[in-house]
Amino acid sequence: MRFNDAIIGVVLLVFGTTIVVHSRSFPGLPGQNYGPAFFPTIIGVALAICGVIFVVQGILKRREAGLVTLGEWTSSPRHRANFVIIIAALLVYVLVSDFVGFVPTGIAITTVLMVRFGVRVWPALAMATISTLVIHTAFYKFLLVPLPWGLLEPMAW
Repeated sequence: MRFNDAIIGVVLLVFGTTIVVHSRSFPGLPGQNYGPAFFPTIIGVALAICGVIFVVQGILKRREAGLVTLGEWTSSPRHRANFVIIIAALLVYVLVSDFVGFVPTGIAITTVLMVRFGVRVWPALAMATISTLVIHTAFYKFLLVPLPWGLLEPMAW
């Protein structure tokens, strides 16, 4: 599936503008020339500029390709199902991870996706558990990003 560059450009422009507008609400740091809004603003502006470039390119190429060009994979029921499963996995994470927690949700989603894509159940479960725990440790301990504990809150270390 291929979208015209103008569509992608509009999405990038809206996303970049939203980042810039939202980062303006971040509090400043006393005695600092730049604070928490500095890097998100730079990223938002860069995304907006890329969006404008894409819109211009898409408008110039509009006669060559339509707004959306479907790929060969869209005629395969298996590939369409894989696409839907990945989107569903993302939605499940967003909807249940706060309540259930990052670790159980991550293990479940990763295991289901790995089994779907051909890995046997036990190796998939082992790899999903190890990778989820490594990701959790990296974010929680090193990057200091608090991931949701959910049901595991009593065991939080």
